[in-house]
Amino acid sequence: MSHITRKQFCRALSLVALLGAGATAPALAQTGGAPTRPLEITVTFPPGGGTDMLARLIGAHTQEVMGRTSVVENRPGASGNVGARYAAGRPADGTTLLMVNSSFAVNPGVFKSMPFDPKTDFVPIINIAYIATVVIVPANSPYKSFGDLMAAAKPDKNPVSFGSCGSGTPQHLAGAQINLQAKVNMVHVPYKGCGPALTDVAGGQTPVGFVTVSSAMPLIKSGKLRALAITSKERYRNLPDVPTVAEQGLPGYELSQWHGLLAPKGTPVEVQNRQYEGIAKIMAREDVQKTLNELGYTPAHDGPAAFKKIVDADIDRFAEIAKRIGLTAD
Repeated sequence: MSHITRKQFCRALSLVALLGAGATAPALAQTGGAPTRPLEITVTFPPGGGTDMLARLIGAHTQEVMGRTSVVENRPGASGNVGARYAAGRPADGTTLLMVNSSFAVNPGVFKSMPFDPKTDFVPIINIAYIATVVIVPANSPYKSFGDLMAAAKPDKNPVSFGSCGSGTPQHLAGAQINLQAKVNMVHVPYKGCGPALTDVAGGQTPVGFVTVSSAMPLIKSGKLRALAITSKERYRNLPDVPTVAEQGLPGYELSQWHGLLAPKGTPVEVQNRQYEGIAKIMAREDVQKTLNELGYTPAHDGPAAFKKIVDADIDRFAEIAKRIGLTAD
């Protein structure tokens, strides 16, 4: 789950309420004179996180842009598998969407059995946003650069451990991929969320952290943390002086957490395209773009075909990483 601060969430949620107070009301909308059931957006995480916030941001505008109201429903559990299984069993009539992040692609590689097939039981609609992971150290850390960190982590016996937002999260796998690609040996310390990991890194209990850039920004800006690298393909606009991992000796490295919408398999292509076009219009709104920026997201607008390639490629990539590091969730 993407981590955002309580202040960020409350501010963004207030904006959603002001812009679309009726967006989650279970009412009928009129489209071309024919009644249409509300659009049900299932979120695989509890209320309050970044993925939930994005779903509600979209839901606030579906009536105005797409001519139909939305109901946002949270169905957390089993790293998102509970909500995904529910959505996979819903009618493929254009009334159900599943809001997921990269954890959807991690799960097949860490669970021995899945209650659905992530590659065939859904059709991707749109990838709406990325959020990068930032590699952080305490302000007084001896690691002044990413190169310093990699040099310290080279020996088999080294003092480097890294905290992440949790076992099996994209932040965990971002660190694991660096271990594999750079042939270093940082020991993983899983936390229950980005917040606790940040606290221990800032306090010096854990020497390195891999967390979402949005969660770390306040402590980076205040000088309590130093950012060594960004895991995205390009530098993060709000930290322009922080190089990417790829720029610092690991060419081709990239791992950003995506957030997007899927529909049950069998949803007609014309419905998929209509949903993509409508949601793309919502995401292009100036007020929505402003909210995304405030929350630390990089907007995306990958359509059904492009998003399917992203999801399927990450399922394969994360399964390979999980296998190589022996990561399981059962």
